[in-house]
Amino acid sequence: MAKILILGAGAMGSAFSVPSLERQHEVIIAGTHLEDAFIDEIKNNNNFHPSLKLHLSEKTNIIKYMNLSEEFKKKPDLIVLGVNSKGINWVVDQLSVILNDSILPPILMLTKGLSVYENKYELLVDKLERLLISKGFKNTNISAVGGPCLANGLANKVHTSVIFANKNLETVEWLKDILTTDYYHPSISNDMIGVEVCAAIKNIFSMVIGFSKGLYTETAEDKLKENNYLNTSASLISQSLCEMELFVDFLKGNKKTVYGLAGLGDLFVSSQGGRNSKMGEYMSKGYVYSEVKKSKMPTETVEGAELIFEIGSNIKNDFSIKKTPLLIGMVDAILNDTKFEINWEYFH
Repeated sequence: MAKILILGAGAMGSAFSVPSLERQHEVIIAGTHLEDAFIDEIKNNNNFHPSLKLHLSEKTNIIKYMNLSEEFKKKPDLIVLGVNSKGINWVVDQLSVILNDSILPPILMLTKGLSVYENKYELLVDKLERLLISKGFKNTNISAVGGPCLANGLANKVHTSVIFANKNLETVEWLKDILTTDYYHPSISNDMIGVEVCAAIKNIFSMVIGFSKGLYTETAEDKLKENNYLNTSASLISQSLCEMELFVDFLKGNKKTVYGLAGLGDLFVSSQGGRNSKMGEYMSKGYVYSEVKKSKMPTETVEGAELIFEIGSNIKNDFSIKKTPLLIGMVDAILNDTKFEINWEYFH
């Protein structure tokens, strides 16, 4: 039995507690400094998680961040990061204060994203490692999770296949061994670049594929409009995969990763109706990004758009519309707040 400490009480971090408890591990979910009221709400309602719409196991120990130091005294075997990409700095600050450059246990990142550091793309695992080293930590061992995993599905024990990635395959073999259940099916990879890049940029292409949902034929009968966009959607999925392959190859990842769970699998799930897909669908009605955010999705984080704001300038410098028409087209639409257009003439 392992002691697993999950940082972040949101949907994905909390969902991850389900297979962990299934394997009889001791699980602690620690909220961030922004989640005190959220944790009170969960505890005051018999562990009912408002985002997952279900009761977490009574075996789950849910704590506020102020109690983190006590849990670290018990020496967790694994730290799981369930915070968003903006929360990584907070995590590093907490670890540096609590552990004071002690040896860290292995870390598993559920967080997906890509950033820029010194004008170069930086994987989130590399960002985390860089920040930890800057605080005096040594011998960090960080793995990442990729693949199609919706939090609600995992929390309800729906069959879910994911990839654990680490340059050190022994670590992800261990993670696979302690976390596999009859519904949670991890595979392993040493292609950290491919897995992390796919996890991030698929959010941009999910907006593109969502865009197709508004392109049905106006003259079609109502009962046909629901599926009238599928020809277009299939074309956009194919082209998206071609462009994802170019991006992964540019960063020296394994192109084959794009056509597995981390790429195709995650893209399929994300494009079926999440926030990115919804943004794309609204944009297909003639709205620009700012209009959708203001009137349709004011409180929702659209990861694909946030990623474009983070790395869009670099994308425009490194890729061309002739080779990546969907990527450049969506980057231009978000950064310039203009309507998105599909440049069919440049499709591969």
